[in-house]
Amino acid sequence: MKILEFPIRNYQFTVILFAMLAALGLSSWSAIPRGEDPPLDFPTYTVVAVLPGASPKDLERLVIREVEERLDALEKVDRITSLVKDGVATVVVEFEETEDPEKRYEEVLREMNALRPELPAELVRFSVEKATTLNVAIAQLALVSEDAPYSELDRLSEALEDRLSAVAGVRTVDRWGVPERRVEVTLDLGRLARLEVPPSQVLQAIGSESADLPAGTVEAGARSFNVRGSGSYETLEQIRSTVVRSADGQLLTVGDLGEVTWGYADSTYQARHNGTRAVFVTVTQQDGQNIAAVRDRIWDALDAFEQGYLPDGVRLERGFDQSANVSHRLSRLGEDFLIAIGLVLVTLLPLGLRAAGIVMIAIPLSLAMGVSLLYFTGFTINQLSIVGAVIALGLLVDDSIVVVENITRFLREGRTRTEAAIEATRQIAVAVIGSTATLVFAFVPLLFLPGGAGMYIRSLPLAVVYTVVASLLVSLTIIPWLASRVLRQSEPEGGNRVLQLFERVIHRTYAPVLERALRRPGLALGATAVFVVAVLALIPAVGFSLFPKAETPQFYVNVTSANGASLEATEQAARFAEGVLLERPEIRSVFTSVGRDNPTVYYNIFPRRENPAVGQLFVVMDEYSPGRTPALLDSLRTRLAAYPGARLELREFENGPPIDAPIALRVQGPSLDTLRTIAAEVEQVLTATPGTQYVNNPLRLQRTDLRVEVDREKAGLLGIPTVEVDRMLRLGLEGLQAGVLREPSGDARPVVVRLDREHRAQPTDLDRIHVASLAGLLTPLRQIADVRFEADVPEIQRVDRERSVTVTSFVRTGFVTDRVTRGALEQLESLALPAGYRLVAAGEIESREESFGGVGSAIIVATFAILAILVLEFGTFRSTLIVASVIPLGAVGGILALFLVGQTLSFTATIGFVALIGIEIKTSILLVDLTNQLRREGMDLEEAIRRAGEIRFLPILLTAMTAIGGLLPLALQGQGLYAPLAWVIIGGLITSTLLGRVLTPVLYKLLPPALDVAAQRA
Repeated sequence: MKILEFPIRNYQFTVILFAMLAALGLSSWSAIPRGEDPPLDFPTYTVVAVLPGASPKDLERLVIREVEERLDALEKVDRITSLVKDGVATVVVEFEETEDPEKRYEEVLREMNALRPELPAELVRFSVEKATTLNVAIAQLALVSEDAPYSELDRLSEALEDRLSAVAGVRTVDRWGVPERRVEVTLDLGRLARLEVPPSQVLQAIGSESADLPAGTVEAGARSFNVRGSGSYETLEQIRSTVVRSADGQLLTVGDLGEVTWGYADSTYQARHNGTRAVFVTVTQQDGQNIAAVRDRIWDALDAFEQGYLPDGVRLERGFDQSANVSHRLSRLGEDFLIAIGLVLVTLLPLGLRAAGIVMIAIPLSLAMGVSLLYFTGFTINQLSIVGAVIALGLLVDDSIVVVENITRFLREGRTRTEAAIEATRQIAVAVIGSTATLVFAFVPLLFLPGGAGMYIRSLPLAVVYTVVASLLVSLTIIPWLASRVLRQSEPEGGNRVLQLFERVIHRTYAPVLERALRRPGLALGATAVFVVAVLALIPAVGFSLFPKAETPQFYVNVTSANGASLEATEQAARFAEGVLLERPEIRSVFTSVGRDNPTVYYNIFPRRENPAVGQLFVVMDEYSPGRTPALLDSLRTRLAAYPGARLELREFENGPPIDAPIALRVQGPSLDTLRTIAAEVEQVLTATPGTQYVNNPLRLQRTDLRVEVDREKAGLLGIPTVEVDRMLRLGLEGLQAGVLREPSGDARPVVVRLDREHRAQPTDLDRIHVASLAGLLTPLRQIADVRFEADVPEIQRVDRERSVTVTSFVRTGFVTDRVTRGALEQLESLALPAGYRLVAAGEIESREESFGGVGSAIIVATFAILAILVLEFGTFRSTLIVASVIPLGAVGGILALFLVGQTLSFTATIGFVALIGIEIKTSILLVDLTNQLRREGMDLEEAIRRAGEIRFLPILLTAMTAIGGLLPLALQGQGLYAPLAWVIIGGLITSTLLGRVLTPVLYKLLPPALDVAAQRA
């Protein structure tokens, strides 16, 4: 233990060391990245396949089964889920969470690249996307104009993209809402027929002339020359002059057969800002950046763009700024932090101003060291790590309180300041190290929680562990040295007036209660057991949940039209929602997307892909008020639900891993017809269950499509291959890409060949389509095919290569998700499922089982690790049992606190119970350790119990009060993410401090540890 003398005897070294650590902390604070949520990379990837015009069954047959087979052959795949809609299919593959995301991404990409040649060549997109928070936009802008042509908006957005991409810290810049610019070759069908030129010949001519192949190199002596070929198209005139056929000395060119013009693809995505036509520009941030600094640089670039580049009639709207959320959260937590420091200081007054000042030194030093460790281990400052620091605030002074209180007690006994500092620290060192170790081991298992929830929460326990370990080092080094220099040589006999008042209150209240409990230990133990059992019975009433709402000043409205609805029908529904929202003065910006969802602006919301029947409104409010905003959102939900032509669902952003909906019931089986029948029954039950809203059954209605049925015999007699029918259908309705034109800027623009039409493709356009035979003759489509209506499924869901359908529901305000879900499942118990079909509770229940399963393991590991430390420290099982007896007392206090404030047993509340184990045992160690010391010194058993109870009651009470003071602002703020955690620890500390100071001595009397062996070891 001589090492404890070193910082006191060699104070110069101590001062320099801790000055360095403080400076390092300040440097780390300025350099550490900041964000709203922790950056996450999951070993999860999405394969996207786009084939316009393909039905879900066609995509399932041609693409999805092949993709799933390749992915399922990979190692350590946890789950494969697929969603197939008209023209768009996505396959999500999730690997085990321990896998390296980058390595697995390369593996998935390699497999998909190898598969691509086997898939239909008409796929316009086949890509692999990572699941990473780096894809979340930190800013969403809008170039707004009702009159400027799309070509002008396209030019401006491209210029803005180039300017923002050059800003330091920016990762990507994307443009949304501009139709793809392309070259259109519009063929005159009558001219083709007269000249007997099949469309395929035009496609072939453009494709061959558009090829851009490097010729190679030639050498001439010592020189080497690259040989350049003709290359791809560079002008429209080159396309017009492309020779299609040469006959009788005359050339027939593309310009002779149709018009070649600049144009845009049919708009499948329309964007508006506050009801006015717009183009969106989103910006993402590089990893390891400070969001506030990146935002300032972006805003500076926008200022310069507006002043020097933006023409009249076009506005630049800065609608969404994620750094405002971050700033608000950090400022709120900063205010809580200052309040907590003030409360901690008040609780230290019994020690005296000098002693309280010494203890307060531990706060900035410990936090500085904790921030440095976060920075050097690659973590960020976010709402979770800040909450961890605030939790640690009430704990990091515990060791210093105990040390300083013990030093002042030695001073009152007549020791010199140096002697008191050394001897008091030496006496308490083992107990302080042991109690801090138990606290650390309570949080360490949380670092290894599995799944997305574990990754999301990880920075919270890490912040606590780093800061508490730093506080231990401070309490055993800098605090004793400061005490030997700052405290008075002669402390008053009874301490200051506040301490004397505390001592009198303790003597008049605690001492008599302890005396009665020691006289009748069995009764005291039985009464405590009854209290514990009674509170545990409240658990069903408290209820369960996963993660709370994010409570940000943003929300979104999903627009879902009927299956097969046109883009115009969805746009009408979106305009109705815009009108409802923009009436409210609290709403600042509304980003409207029709044809797909808004770009990603929140880490666990994944946009729906291109579909004319979907849309989304991303809404930004001035502020989020816990008192007013929920009522506002409920009133908006009522207004939006009145629209008859589509589903308008107002949803709030939520914390935690992504889920389909809070309530999701999945039916799996082979037949889509049977799945539809079962899903209808599940939908009926959910709709009738109190508390549900936005019940959605994706197979409720079938969609109607047009089927072109080719008469293969007629086509064969005319020499028309079936594949040529499909090609001409594509040419007549959507157009076929034949080549590429490369502009001087380097941008490649597709050259699309299509038949002449003025508007979007109509059913009557089928009558204008002609199909070429092998001999080049054109035959009307109607002569070789029948066109009829056909019912088809709107979408196909698959889980682990098996068809499924998931019926989802959200929960009304004021209802608990778990209770509503359990109520629906009870009604579905009587549902008779055919053989080969099963009903699975997904949604929040499935996610909670995955997340809480890890928490259960964490609690087991934490408990036994703490017990192992206690056995090593005390050397007896009895002492270990006595110390650990406070665990149930704290647990019931946490449950009671949640019940009284109306919170549920959420994931973060469960984290609070894990943390509580270490916190309450820390105080119990101090009491049992001193009792053992007094007995070793020869004191009688009961006298040692009473004396230790009175001596340790004050530091235990002060440490509990400082922890409660540090957490109280978090609890009273009411934020759904961390308020439950704070209330659990506060409630647990109250009950374990009050009841534990009675139960622990009682158990010590009933099970007195044998100290002879421990004394010999000492």
